[in-house]
Amino acid sequence: MTGPRRPPSPPEPPVTDAVQRERSEAVAQADALFDIEIRLLLEAVFLRYQHDFRHYAPSSLRRRLHQALQAMRCERLAELQDRVLREPDAFSQLLQFLTIQVSEMFRDPAYFRVLRQEVVPELRTYPSLKLWVAGCSHGEELWSLAILLHEEGLLERSILYATDINPVALQRAEAGIYPRERMPLFSRNYLAAGGKASLADYCTAAYEGVMFDRALKRQVVFADHSLSTDAVFSEVHLVSCRNVLIYFDRDLQDRAVGLFREALVRRGFLGLGSRESLQFGAHAHLFQPFHPQPDVRLYQRL
Repeated sequence: MTGPRRPPSPPEPPVTDAVQRERSEAVAQADALFDIEIRLLLEAVFLRYQHDFRHYAPSSLRRRLHQALQAMRCERLAELQDRVLREPDAFSQLLQFLTIQVSEMFRDPAYFRVLRQEVVPELRTYPSLKLWVAGCSHGEELWSLAILLHEEGLLERSILYATDINPVALQRAEAGIYPRERMPLFSRNYLAAGGKASLADYCTAAYEGVMFDRALKRQVVFADHSLSTDAVFSEVHLVSCRNVLIYFDRDLQDRAVGLFREALVRRGFLGLGSRESLQFGAHAHLFQPFHPQPDVRLYQRL
């Protein structure tokens, strides 16, 4: 036996052009308010902690701050700003979202092949070497360069500066411990980059992961350094700053590249990520492409 039939639901009213415009205007207004809150938050962070994110790429900042709001259980950026100003631990947590910590050992193997085959012969001509890994994140690039220099007999006469603005990332870089499941990728990259042994020769199982040989970091100086506000390391022969500039706006990109040029010796090398270029920057005329090909961005200071 069936019950009484329910009357059909009334159809949804059609969305008129006026309603659509009203919705679009509301979204645009919300986005504009969010951008204002971003500027206020970044200004507060700069005044309180002297970390300057005001010239980071807006689209990337919006995405990361939305993630921070969710993770830190704040409904609005104004609430997050209040916590960050009053709680240093909240700023430390926010810093993990404002800085990008994604990399892998021997990332873009062609880059490391060019370093090994074409840059190393020029580096051999110097009695001592300085290299700067700017924005070293969790240290994958640093350890990759240390292994390459070791295999080419240059590590003992080199000093490597590994810098980042994130103290947690610097600690992880110095520890040199990575999840075991990442090793197959690291090993494939190492071999594709022209590795002369097995990557397993440089590490041991430890702490439920893989720890790289402590001897590789004897020549490394780890330092908190901001490309937004700090000065340079001098007389550097190679600066490797890859996949960092893409998160900066044009002004901050120009400042960073200016620092690199100031740091480099004459004919010193600058390595960038595959999606980065000096082509339209303020310092483009002060560098020349060293190995122009689509997947390798290496420049030499004129």
